[in-house]
Amino acid sequence: MHRFSIAVVLLVVALPFAASAQSIAEKAQICAACHGDDGVPPRQSFPVPVIWGQQLGYLFFQLCDFKSGARKNEQMTPIVQGLERKDLMALAQYFSAKPWPDLQPPRVHVAVQAQRANASVACASCHQEEFKGEGMLPRLAGQNDAYLRKTMTDFRTGARGNNPGMTDLMRTMSDNDIAALASLLGGM
Repeated sequence: MHRFSIAVVLLVVALPFAASAQSIAEKAQICAACHGDDGVPPRQSFPVPVIWGQQLGYLFFQLCDFKSGARKNEQMTPIVQGLERKDLMALAQYFSAKPWPDLQPPRVHVAVQAQRANASVACASCHQEEFKGEGMLPRLAGQNDAYLRKTMTDFRTGARGNNPGMTDLMRTMSDNDIAALASLLGGM
């Protein structure tokens, strides 16, 4: 299914459901279409992050950024537009309380290039030891590597502009550095 088709299906089916859903668990069901019923995003034509077990503050602020337009995404923006701020916090709490899924990532050989890229931007200085994040800083370890690659590239190009510090860091990295680092982090 094409990206446009998924967005249209979500708008037609999800928005009325999300608006009429009563519990947060019911509202969270629309998220499963892209993010997975068990926390593992299904294979899609576009990269989707793992949100189960992600940091509460990070999830909440990303949802707020989608709602305000500070972060743009053709699938997420229409979904959060119909939600109240209290729903955004409740959804962030719901997903952050879930266990991080076992994605069974392929074990990667820690390439010299990935180590060099990580050292140059010092990811662990913000994303914490073992890249598990904290508070408003997302977990990177075990995240979908295609999503990590897209996110780092979007920061570098300015397509994602809701964190100027990340934009500055990613501008120092090459495509090969980003790919190596995403593979390293995704394999953790």
